[in-house]
Amino acid sequence: MTHLSVEMLAADAAEPITTAGHAQLGIAVLAGIAVIVLLITKFKLHAFLSLIIGSLVLGAMAGAPLDKTVTSFSAGLGTTVAGTGVLIALGAVLGRLLADSGGADQIVDTILARAGRKAMPWAMVLIAGIVGLPLFFEVGIVLLIPVVLLVAKRGNFSLMRIGIPALAGLSVMHGLIPPHPGPLVAIDAVGANLGVTLALGVVVAIPTAIIAGPVFSRYAARWVDIQPPENLVPERASDDLEKRPGFGITVATVLLPVVMMLAKALVDIVVDNPEHHVQKVFDVIGSPLIALLTAVIVAMFTLGRAAGFTRGRIAATVEKSLGPIAGVLLIVGAGGGFKQTLVDAGVGQVIMDISQGWNLSTLLLAWLIAVTIRLATGSATVATISAAGLVAPLAAELSTPHAALLVLAIGSGSLFFSHVNDAGFWLVKEYFGMNVGQTLKTWSVMETLISVVGIICVLLLSLVL
Repeated sequence: MTHLSVEMLAADAAEPITTAGHAQLGIAVLAGIAVIVLLITKFKLHAFLSLIIGSLVLGAMAGAPLDKTVTSFSAGLGTTVAGTGVLIALGAVLGRLLADSGGADQIVDTILARAGRKAMPWAMVLIAGIVGLPLFFEVGIVLLIPVVLLVAKRGNFSLMRIGIPALAGLSVMHGLIPPHPGPLVAIDAVGANLGVTLALGVVVAIPTAIIAGPVFSRYAARWVDIQPPENLVPERASDDLEKRPGFGITVATVLLPVVMMLAKALVDIVVDNPEHHVQKVFDVIGSPLIALLTAVIVAMFTLGRAAGFTRGRIAATVEKSLGPIAGVLLIVGAGGGFKQTLVDAGVGQVIMDISQGWNLSTLLLAWLIAVTIRLATGSATVATISAAGLVAPLAAELSTPHAALLVLAIGSGSLFFSHVNDAGFWLVKEYFGMNVGQTLKTWSVMETLISVVGIICVLLLSLVL
């Protein structure tokens, strides 16, 4: 689909596709979400297909013509993939270069070598935060599990004392910090400023990761005192490498896109003149596309070439990084289509009309919607996309900082109480050798802490911004 056709579809879908009343639209929304939840949880249908079917059900129940529903869904899918798909792909490439070059292992080994026994849980949350910045959650877990198991075994730690901080650091990054898919889609849906969201996300992420990580791990280790499973230590990426990049250059490469985006946000605040040449330059430098593209190109030299990779090996690494994210891109795109169907059906206006009579802040409402969808579907990404689509009209009257906080409220809600319908639940359970009850008492409680502490931090920030 070309860029022009996407714009044409968006223009066609701008008009409301139905004139149904509030009650009918409310029933249609509940039916659409219920179908998605049922298909994902009961029938184990892929979220991509479930979101398409749910969108069609929503349109049909709202009384919209099928062709307009299809057009609306297609427009949402196209604009979402156009807006975030390239960024997700670039983030995946950067993450793969970091992992395969041994750069991630270098960060891990350097920090652990300088951390004492008491500081080890704090070192783990720091490692997870740095390494998890450009990595998908599942990739981060696979990357850090060998380190977690090794540190716990050599230091005679309870696995929870070391594992929970690492999981907390990864999960907070996944839910709150771009360029992860959920935050990127929410930023696009509510029209938030990426740089401001990134800056405020870091402010929220630090206390959240500390409380849900090193602090909570003390209690988790008492509740579930287990040792590392002997048979679950996989090989590390750098074990087969003759050399690997240095610590300083690796950290600098990972943080490069963050610095570029934050610099743009700072210039926007200080200069505050869209026509000023300095702001125009930083608008380009700090755009997510340019920031991530720059980091990927730099990483080919600072990580790939530093590890002794040939041009062919670097090309192969880039190619391998793109395959695994196909499913993520499809889910994100379909989620954008579902969001656009919601918007074009007039659901946003209904929410605005209804919420005006509530004594509930927009931020808390967004969090509660995300929590509900997360509990039902088990997917943080689906929860983020759906909640962002539902509350997007409420962002129109918000200031730039509050629009960013709306994204963070949605992200916090999307992490609430991971349980048996979440793939991450089973991933953690199997890697750590726990039973279902132990996983609920540790991983699930940790996710809930992240969600609750996150929304508290967001609400506190809203009082001062």
